[in-house]
Amino acid sequence: MQLTELVSPKSISASLQANSKKRLLERMGELLHEDHPELDEHAAFHSLFERERLGSTGIGHGVALPHGRIKGLKNAIGAFAILQNEMDYDAVDQQPVQMAFALLVPEEAGEEHLQILATLARLFDQEDLRQRLLHAQNETELYQTLTG
Repeated sequence: MQLTELVSPKSISASLQANSKKRLLERMGELLHEDHPELDEHAAFHSLFERERLGSTGIGHGVALPHGRIKGLKNAIGAFAILQNEMDYDAVDQQPVQMAFALLVPEEAGEEHLQILATLARLFDQEDLRQRLLHAQNETELYQTLTG
């Protein structure tokens, strides 16, 4: 799966403002809704929030990978944001989060869901990519860096 299948320039923010994990998940739900107007942003938030309650999706290196399942969704969708201010996220390495990639998959998604998460984790494990994302000047640069 290519990242261009998950995100578009509309689902990316170069300076997302959120002062709590809950607010970050709400904002990610809003970004997902902006790119997919048929998606209920409250359902998106609820799915991300409920998964987060099971355990932190902070994967380390300043990256959060919140994800969830949505009934009626036909394909996996994503949103990406650089945070205006880093935040505590209870990440596995206890480091604050600077960026987040939210992933929603169909309720019945199985192996594909896990494969996408693994691909994203490998992608964000690359120090060079993380630095280029943090230094991107706008959403267009972010999109090109992320999907390039």
